[in-house]
Amino acid sequence: MTSGGHERRWAAAILAALALLALLPLAAPRDDVLNFVFLILLAITLAESWNIVAGYAGQVNLGHAAFFGLGALVTRTLWTDGIPVLLAMAAGAATAMLFALVIGVAAFRLRGAYFAIGTLALGEILRTTVGNVLPQISTLPAATIASYRLTQRYYLALGLAAVSVIAVTALATSRLGLGMRAIREDEEAAEASGVGALSLKLTALALSTALAGLAGGLFAYYHISYYPSHPFGPQWTFDALQGPVLGAVLYVVLKEYLALHWVDIHLLIFGALFVAIVLLLPGGLVQATERARAVLGGSRRAA
Repeated sequence: MTSGGHERRWAAAILAALALLALLPLAAPRDDVLNFVFLILLAITLAESWNIVAGYAGQVNLGHAAFFGLGALVTRTLWTDGIPVLLAMAAGAATAMLFALVIGVAAFRLRGAYFAIGTLALGEILRTTVGNVLPQISTLPAATIASYRLTQRYYLALGLAAVSVIAVTALATSRLGLGMRAIREDEEAAEASGVGALSLKLTALALSTALAGLAGGLFAYYHISYYPSHPFGPQWTFDALQGPVLGAVLYVVLKEYLALHWVDIHLLIFGALFVAIVLLLPGGLVQATERARAVLGGSRRAA
């Protein structure tokens, strides 16, 4: 089977699962169940956004939370001022993308880890600045709280997760995706064969951060109250690293379990996991599966 065929079959299975999840609110589950699945859907979107720039283009974004946070900040501000939430989310995504391109145009012209360092610095600068400028908790107006419906947020998260899966699958099977993979494997060889490395990396960055901005807007629409600096925290970068779908599901399950049963040390555990994944499995659980398959295949041929 071709790589494109594998991508499409995997995406079809995920979309079928998401379609089944559309029936969940009809079963009238407890709110904690809907909240839990919502977090999984948000994690899927955020992980897919990371996958575009890191998984396909091979550019490690250590400040992914900056773009998630910008999407949340702009969406929350515009929405509470009366702008329809979908328009507010689109504005948040555009803001995140523009900030990313400003960083990318400068950092991508240099080799090595400059982009990763630049995005990490941007994330910390924005987190500190927002925390100082907006130190108070952001709480929705009383009228908005009175009309709050979790089901609306759930279906928006479900739709955004589906869109992210479709978008990344379309990218993976396109010429753009092939060019990004060529850059990931060997940028100099790709450029020698006529691939425009800078333009493709900027395209990957724009798509990735726009999707992260939409995820941040969804976060802002979902939460009744939170500190404005919270979406800029580095934990949101960690959330994105686990792998697009399988990793996102397992990550949320593990995170919720550890937070309940290992309250005192769950952050330490996740810190260790973060370092291990960045160093050993930057492609997430899918990369781990592919490596295991390759090893097993080699063992069978040797036998």
